Formats: sequence, C-alpha cells, structure tokens
Amino acid sequence: MRVVFINRFFYPDLSATSQLLTDLALDLADAGWEVQVVTSRQRYDDSSQALPAREESDGVTVHRVWSTRFGRHFLPLRTLDYFTFYLFACWRLWRLTGPGDLLVAKTDPPLISIPAAYIARQRRAILVNWLQDLFPEVAVALRVRLLKKDFGRWLRRMRNRSLEAARANVVIGKLMRRRLEREGIPGSRIWVIHNWAPGEAIYPLAGEENRLRRGWGLESYFVVGYSGNLGRAHEFDTLLGAAERLRSDNNIRFLIIGDGARKAYLKRKAEKKGLHNIVFRPYQPRELLRLSLTVADVHLVSLRPHMEGMLVPSKFAAIAAAGRPALFIGEPRGEIARMIKREEAGLCFNPGDADGLAAAIRGLSLNPERLAEMGRNARTLFEREYASHRSLEQWRGLLRMLWEAGQSELPNAAAPAEEKQ
Repeated sequence: MRVVFINRFFYPDLSATSQLLTDLALDLADAGWEVQVVTSRQRYDDSSQALPAREESDGVTVHRVWSTRFGRHFLPLRTLDYFTFYLFACWRLWRLTGPGDLLVAKTDPPLISIPAAYIARQRRAILVNWLQDLFPEVAVALRVRLLKKDFGRWLRRMRNRSLEAARANVVIGKLMRRRLEREGIPGSRIWVIHNWAPGEAIYPLAGEENRLRRGWGLESYFVVGYSGNLGRAHEFDTLLGAAERLRSDNNIRFLIIGDGARKAYLKRKAEKKGLHNIVFRPYQPRELLRLSLTVADVHLVSLRPHMEGMLVPSKFAAIAAAGRPALFIGEPRGEIARMIKREEAGLCFNPGDADGLAAAIRGLSLNPERLAEMGRNARTLFEREYASHRSLEQWRGLLRMLWEAGQSELPNAAAPAEEKQ
C-alpha cells in the first residue's frame, strides 16, 4: 500500500499541520505502508532555514522541493512562496504518483487540491483532500481584496470541483462538513476526523513539578496561556483588554507562546499600554510541549465569529490533553464553544467582553478546586474525542478502505474481482 502526501511543512517543522502530518505519516509507515511526503525545504517559524532536499525518516521518504523563502508576513512575497512551491511540488508529485496510489493533499498552500485533482486523474491515483481550513472563504472573510467578487467565486468553483473529484474529503469539524454540503459536495464523500494531540506525550503536570515554569520565573503566578499561531483569524483585543484590567494584580501573568501575523500587533499594543504582565516566548520544540502547555494554569483560545466552520483551532486538543481548562473567545454556538460548555471544560466569552474575561480569570485564580475540576473534564474530553490513537485509527481505516476499492478498479485487477463475484 502506497500513499503520497503533499503539504508545505513537515518534520522537523513545529507548525500544527506539520505535526499532524508527521504523526500520520509515521503511523502508516509503522503499519507497513510505503509513505512518501512532498514538502518544502523551509520551516514555518524560520523561513530562512533550508532543510535537506531528501531524507529518510523512520520509514518515511521526504522529498523537499525548492521554493522561494520570503516568509509569511508580507502577502505579495508570501504569494510568490506559494507559487514556486506549487510549481516544483506538483512536478515532483506527478513523477511520484502512479496508478492505485493514494494521494493525500492538505491545505497548505491553499487550493493545492486543484492541481492534485488533475494529477490524480491523469495518473489514475486515488485523491483524498485533508482540509484544515476552507479557502478562499477564509481569505474573503479576512478581506483580501483580490479574492472578492468574481475571482473569489471562480476559485471556489474550482476548489469545489477538486473536492467533488476526490474519493474522500476529510474535515476537522462538523460545522466545516455542513459548509461543504451547502456547497454541493456529497455528504458521502465527507469524513469528520478531529485533529489530535499525542496524549502519551502531553498529559497533566502540576505547576510545581514543571521545570520550564520555574525556568521562566512563573512559579509564583497564576498563568494564563496562549500557545500556537497568532494569526489573522484569531481575536486578541479581548485578551489585551483583560490584561489591562488585571495589570495591578501582581499574582497573574499572561504567557504568549508562538508566532504569526498578529504577533507584532500584540507586542506593540502591549508595550504601548505598558502591560508588563504579558510575557512572550517563541514556539517550543515538540519534545517540550508537555512542559510548555502545562506552564499555564488556564489557556486562551480565540476565533473570530465569522470564521466558524472555515477552520477549527487545533490548539484545543493539546490544551485538553494537558488537562487545562480553555477560555474561549468567539461565537458562543461555535464548534469549540459548544464542546467546552457541554463538558464543563472551561468558559466562553463573546469578543469584546474583556470585563467578563478578566473577572473569570481572577475568579479561577482564587478557586483552585473549580480550576482542577475543569482540567479533569478537559482531559476526559480529550481521551474520548481527541486522542491520537483514535484519530489515527480512523485515518488508517479510511485509507485502507479507499486503497482496496481503488485496486479493484485497476485494469489488471478487474478480472480477479469479477471472478470473486
């Protein structure tokens, strides 16, 4: 059984899509699959760093193609990075993919499913799209001018055709599934498989046992964390407002771990307001995730309300694995909000409710019993919905089913299949 993945980032990159793909690729290789990955030579958190062009890693063959490496902070140059990756990655994909192979396309860069659908058709491969977000809807919602009106609608039609051509489209939330069904994508070709976190590597750890918390000088504080991408789809003014209201509380600190398009804005606002209770740290190595996630006593998760159904914050799975409650800022009827409220694994707030968020943080800092109970509920939710073994098993089952069905359709397999009938 042979599977070829395409995504712009792969191990040792630390971005969420890279870690998820790495987990799945290694799991399939361990199960005896032949696994090929087409990716870039750059890292999400350091675009200037060049990784080896080819590498064998635990049974996975990694093909890293050349692309420009201007980074993600200036849109025109970021677009050039995308274009050069499309060009060289698709050529490599064409050469790697053959009849009956599974071709799994993620959504970085955006719309990679369109050329992947063409390659799969021409090479008689089995296309599976793994959607972490919906593009161009995300870009339109973020007011990217070029994608408004006719051009955006044309891209969406092209994207939908590539989804219709796939044997399966894997989405990461029920609301995302509903959006695709409204676009006319058959429900029989849409599978919901949650993003996950490695529960054996990330699990609850008391603050006093956390050497990273001590090393960062946070052992005596109640720590409110934010870990992951600081992107345009996330809302940070409510966080800043809460930090401003709690600036005189010397027992509370905000810890921001990660990077992204909004990090500079967040740092600039914090400095302008003199918010010395906000501490910034870069992305941490994967082997330190258990420590970095348990530095915080409670974690913030945010999503702009109009982005619901277009993406799902993947950080929630890791937060729940760490046994920490989540304070969600966004649509109260959204995917994460409903789960948090149902499981009592945190609290939810409307964007702009800085007063409510600050009051909740102060209240939790004074109520360790309630905090601990929410943390236990979060870990229970994780084990039921977001444990890696559960999602990886779903992926293995889906890919095996598609591969077996695909082999029976190849010319050299048609006669035996007819005889068995």
